[in-house]
Amino acid sequence: MYRLLLVQMLHCCFLVAHSCPTMCTCVYQGGSNGTGLSEPRMSAIPLNAPADTVKFRLEKTSISRVPRAAFFYLSELQFLWLTYNSLTTIHPSSFLNLKVLRELRLDGNLLSAFPWEGLRDMPRLRTLGLHNNRLSSLPAHAALFLPNVTYLDLSSNRLTTLPSELLDLWFPLPAELVGPTQRRVLGVHDNMWQCDCQISMLLAQSKYQGSPVVLMDQLLTCSRSGGTTDQLGAPLTEADLSRCQRPSVQPSATRVTSLLGSNVMLRCDATGYPTPVLTWTKAAGASIYNTECCQQPYSKADPEKLPINLDSFIQESPRVGIRWSIIYLNGLSHKDAGEYRCQARNMAGTAEAPIRLRVLGVIAVPPSIKNKTRKAPSRSSSNNRKPLPQKPKRAQNITSISTPKKKTLLNIKYVTPPTPMNKTKSIKMAPDPTPLKKM
Repeated sequence: MYRLLLVQMLHCCFLVAHSCPTMCTCVYQGGSNGTGLSEPRMSAIPLNAPADTVKFRLEKTSISRVPRAAFFYLSELQFLWLTYNSLTTIHPSSFLNLKVLRELRLDGNLLSAFPWEGLRDMPRLRTLGLHNNRLSSLPAHAALFLPNVTYLDLSSNRLTTLPSELLDLWFPLPAELVGPTQRRVLGVHDNMWQCDCQISMLLAQSKYQGSPVVLMDQLLTCSRSGGTTDQLGAPLTEADLSRCQRPSVQPSATRVTSLLGSNVMLRCDATGYPTPVLTWTKAAGASIYNTECCQQPYSKADPEKLPINLDSFIQESPRVGIRWSIIYLNGLSHKDAGEYRCQARNMAGTAEAPIRLRVLGVIAVPPSIKNKTRKAPSRSSSNNRKPLPQKPKRAQNITSISTPKKKTLLNIKYVTPPTPMNKTKSIKMAPDPTPLKKM
């Protein structure tokens, strides 16, 4: 009984010192205990929030900046609302150690820029609210840190253009899809958009059935540079967007045949508005278009036969709406044979053209006898073999056998053996007979 009473007393003391228990919502808007109403005189983010806080709400204060590692000790934080304050700057490392944060709300502040690279510290972030700020531009590198965000509110800012990298992220090509399509909710209304193809394609593609993007408000307005007052703020559906043109690709040749070891230049030209960007891809293996050489059979599991991206050696745009690109292949080998695709892409769409390269020539490499390994016969196989019939030996007639290194024939010399003699008797050789004299 005494122990149970002691445990209850310690628990009560813990609740007094720990004003926000686990899995509770903490609201720090001024006041000593952090649970009061909004306090306009608060000028700094409080640092005494409990370490197990899951929800943190701070709004309607005079706080103007978020310092580095401001929420470092709130590692269990999942919801962070910093809405309707006076924030003007956010340090790129303000969100360190927020690895489980799912929602970040920064609506109703005075932000003219946002540290997009800081999203790396929030890998589980799904909701990002930047409504009613002063953002005037979206950098291209923002797309690198937004692949997991499914709710992005950029409405009521001062944005004028969308980078193509963001549209590539929101509307990926079918070949770039990995797994099921991830749908996103975007808020881009109430901005100062220019009447260009980017915002037009965003609106047009969001209306397709099954589109990966859903707009909060499809009533978008835009303005044309140099236009009159009547043209400012016109609905996007009535804007003059006739210059938008899907790209068209024209390669210099669709089939190229070259000899082994030679150099080849592949070129393609593209037209469209906005000026398209060209990319090269090698899409097929060597043995598909190279039938004149005895190669190894094509293997689907060979990583060298998978599509690979190639860098352009030269890519230039002589004027708006035209771009050409060249790739060089030096010292052709049979691995270079295959299908090369030149793809052009702009806000109005994509187009591509294939170029098939064939490499002729045979590489004859004779096998080396010295380096050829021979397997020794096993004992079991040697025991099962039947003995070969042997020819009878001719020891009396064969006196010498010579096998020169450079000849393959055997030189056999037959010599009449001498008459056997007794070893104990001495042998006297008779002199040669005297030749007969002629009569």
